[in-house]
Amino acid sequence: MNVAEQIETVQRKIGVTTLQSLAYVGSLAQLAGRSAQVTFVGPFRGRPIRAQRSIHQAMAVGVEAIPIVSLIAFLFGLILALQTAHELKRFGMIQLVADTVVVAVLRELGPLLTGIVVIGRSGSAFAAEIGTKKVTEEIDALRTMAFDPVAFLVAPKFLAMLVMVPALTIWADLMGVAGGSVFGVMGAGFSFHSYFTQSLHAIQLQDIYTGLIKSAVFGVLITAVGCREGFATGGGAEEVGRSTTSAVVTSIFLMVVVDLVFTALFYVTSTISS
Repeated sequence: MNVAEQIETVQRKIGVTTLQSLAYVGSLAQLAGRSAQVTFVGPFRGRPIRAQRSIHQAMAVGVEAIPIVSLIAFLFGLILALQTAHELKRFGMIQLVADTVVVAVLRELGPLLTGIVVIGRSGSAFAAEIGTKKVTEEIDALRTMAFDPVAFLVAPKFLAMLVMVPALTIWADLMGVAGGSVFGVMGAGFSFHSYFTQSLHAIQLQDIYTGLIKSAVFGVLITAVGCREGFATGGGAEEVGRSTTSAVVTSIFLMVVVDLVFTALFYVTSTISS
C-alpha cells in the first residue's frame, strides 16, 4: 500500500467516524426532543404524563443521591480550599480563599460532581433497565400493545432528571462551600459568619445561572445517553453490561464537552458585556 492509499484510508476512517458521531448526536437529540414533547406537549393533547412514575424516578435520582453528593461535594470543597490557600498564601491573599472556592464550586465543581455521581447512579441504571427490557422483549411487547416506549419508559426519567439534577447541584454547591469553610475557619482565620459573608459578596448572578443551566443540560444529556444505549442493546445478557459501560463512558465524555462549550459561551458573553 503506497502513501496515497494510506492517506485515503485514513481519510475514509475519519469520515466514517465523523458521520457515526453526528448520527449518534442526532439520535440523542431526537430522543430528548421526543421526551420533551411527551412531557410538555402531551398533557395538552390528552396524554397525561405518568406522574407516579416520575415521582418514583425523582426519589431514586435525587433524594437517594443526597448522602453521596453531600460527602463528595463537602470533601472537594475542603480540598479546593487547601489547594488554593497554598498558592494564595505566597502572595499574601489568603483571605481570597472564600471567593475562589465559592466561584469554582458554583460555576464548575458543583454541576460536574453532581453530573458524575448521577451518571454512576442513574445513567447506568437507565441503560441497564431499558437494556434488560430490550433483551427480554418487553419493549416489543409495549409496541404490540400500542404503548410508546419513549412515553412509557423515557419521559418519566426525563422529567425527574430535569428537576432533580439542578436541585442536587444547588445542594452540592452549599456542601462545597461548607467544606471550604472548614479550612477557612481552622486555617485562614475566618469565623463561620465572616466566611459565608465573604462568599456571598463574591457571588454574582452569572455564577448561579451558569451552574444551573449546565446542570439542567447535563440531566437531559445523561437521560438521553442512558436510554439510547439501553434501546441499542443487542441480544444476550452480556450486551446489557456493554450498554451500561458505554452509557457511563459516553455520558462523562459528552458532559465534559458540553461543559467546555457552555463555559466558552459564557466567557465570550461576559467579555462582550463588560
